[in-house]
Amino acid sequence: MISKRNLMAIGLLGAFALWFAFTSDAQIVTNVAAGQNHSLFLKSDGSLWVMGYNKYGQLGDDTNNNTNQPEQLVTTGVAGMAGGTYHSLFVKTDGSLWTMGFNYYGELGDGTYNLVSPYGTNQPQEIVPGGVRAAAAGQYHSLFIESDGSLWVMGGNVNGQLGDGTLNNTNRPEKIATTNNVLAIAAGAYFSLFLKTDGSLWGMGDNTYGQLGNGTANNQSNRPVLIVTNGVTAIATGADHSLFLKADGSLWAMGYNGQGQLGDGTVNQTNRPELIVTNGVTAIAAGADHSLFVKNDGSLWVMGANGSGQLGDGTNINRTTGPEMIVPNNVIAIVGGQNHSLFAKRDGSLWAMGYNGYGQLGDGTYNQTNRPEPIVGFVSGYDLITIQLLSDGDAALTFTGLAGTNYALDRTFNLAPPAWVPQATNPAGTGGWLVFTNTPNPATHNFWRIRSVP
Repeated sequence: MISKRNLMAIGLLGAFALWFAFTSDAQIVTNVAAGQNHSLFLKSDGSLWVMGYNKYGQLGDDTNNNTNQPEQLVTTGVAGMAGGTYHSLFVKTDGSLWTMGFNYYGELGDGTYNLVSPYGTNQPQEIVPGGVRAAAAGQYHSLFIESDGSLWVMGGNVNGQLGDGTLNNTNRPEKIATTNNVLAIAAGAYFSLFLKTDGSLWGMGDNTYGQLGNGTANNQSNRPVLIVTNGVTAIATGADHSLFLKADGSLWAMGYNGQGQLGDGTVNQTNRPELIVTNGVTAIAAGADHSLFVKNDGSLWVMGANGSGQLGDGTNINRTTGPEMIVPNNVIAIVGGQNHSLFAKRDGSLWAMGYNGYGQLGDGTYNQTNRPEPIVGFVSGYDLITIQLLSDGDAALTFTGLAGTNYALDRTFNLAPPAWVPQATNPAGTGGWLVFTNTPNPATHNFWRIRSVP
């Protein structure tokens, strides 16, 4: 009998040797972030992982090489992270802020402007030694909140996105004097939003498409403007559109809508917050021109641009007629890049869809996909189990998964590289029990894995 937390039993219906491997202390994916063409995620042990585009060192791995597989950057102690167009930030549990990547406009906040190719740094550098609670990254600017609720900014400011009353870039963190009690931050292409502890929503920067939602035709503001007076609990920004949640679970949107990213069933932009979903929404995310949200039943919904399959609905057609459900349950974290999306499920698995020309999906290829595919897979929160059958016969594998979750059994004849072929998909019943039965090919060694599927 194997550890009850991983496999309940393995039954052998034929006479053959069975080899299996698993990591009993494997860590699950807890959060995700994305830049334009790179991705980041955290595991429950506080480790930070990266993949995708790295020309400017935004992966922080001491190279400028892209990677199409997850690469561990920090082994422990990371509490949060953010991805900008070509730069990245992360916050450690000790409150220190670290940055890497493109720095032409001072967005790394290290006191320099990197004006010579590759225009940045490919190693994490500590910017603030402690007291930082959260960070956000826009196109060429960065924001962070300190433990006292103060808002700090650095980087490009051509549209006033730093909110300091000027249009001047800065390469050092600058405190926005008029802000306090800031709870959450988000950065779009050339604008920024922040949420205060009283539930009020504020914005600054570019407003060409109404993304600040203050009802004006002014195309920018270099000081924070009040958008909503109370009741806001979460915020997200795309390239030129904004989303927010209210305490009643309602979803609101404003700004550019040319691909249907606001989810109102039209392609008309709006400079006032518009109600999209009346209740039940628990999490929101925005890519460049697409949007994602999660409902309280764990279902994942999408709308907007889909030319690279970033909505994961099996097509490459923009979704302009309103939100569409992609995954029915168990989604806990979501993020959108320029043309790709990532989400984590309750079992700790990481999934991705969309453009993959730089390896940002982390699946070991550079092929895009318009269906969610598992990147880091787990069974009941543990690493994928690979089984090698050394002679002919049948095998029945019984294990405990997450009740109500669908699981697939995959096979490959070789692990260098693997070519996984789905064999069967079954839902785990009450208590998570599930049984797979398959016959290996007697002419070759077989490798098997189990993974959760939408």
